[in-house]
Amino acid sequence: MRIGFIGAGNMASALARGFGEPVLVSDPAPGRAEALAEELGGEALAANGDVAERADVLFLCHKPGQLDEVAAELRGYERAVVSILAATPVARVEDAYPGAPVYRFLPNIPVEVRQGVSCYVPGRLAAEGPEAEIVALFERVGAVVRLPSEPLVEPAMALMSCGPGFMGLVVEALVDAGVRQGLAREDAARLAVETMAGSAEVMRRTGLDGAALRHRVTSPGGATARGVAALERAGVRAAFDAAVAAVVEGAAR
Repeated sequence: MRIGFIGAGNMASALARGFGEPVLVSDPAPGRAEALAEELGGEALAANGDVAERADVLFLCHKPGQLDEVAAELRGYERAVVSILAATPVARVEDAYPGAPVYRFLPNIPVEVRQGVSCYVPGRLAAEGPEAEIVALFERVGAVVRLPSEPLVEPAMALMSCGPGFMGLVVEALVDAGVRQGLAREDAARLAVETMAGSAEVMRRTGLDGAALRHRVTSPGGATARGVAALERAGVRAAFDAAVAAVVEGAAR
């Protein structure tokens, strides 16, 4: 399956690196498509239509506001369309590409190292196209969660697409707190990052949820209990609830 990318921004580049295959790619920013093609052994093409003519599946990674403009360049060549466009319902993409099977995915940055997660909403004609092959491609770079309805994309985005930013803030705050208590920043950073990675792996392998993991490491009256109590008093739950709500409300505007 020959993969074509329309756009070579951060998420497109992360996906392409995770897929680990040569890609056909176009991008209006000077040098960006060329750099990605050179890195992956693919080919940068001058026009979006040139990518569409040669690709088996097209990944729409351009700006959402360019949907109709780009579709006009690609129409007649598209065989299957994967959209990772933010705030663009699958029906809107289908309107731009009538007759083509459309697949809406929302990946996150860790797909670059094959530790990501992607939410998936199929279009009306998904089963008529290479759905199994496309889903398998995304499974190569992490977990795939098929959502039961498209309105759930925004809450999902808050957790998994914005989540790396939230987790980065948590690590940053932990490191700063450790430094204030005398740890070298390099040591504090390694302790925080490895602890987060290890905790995630424990939950993944054992099926423990966050609450179960917390209970497992929290002894009554112990150090973790004191720390958790301090976090609760500081409003950590309310802060994350507000963050997710802000993402969802902003997407609805």
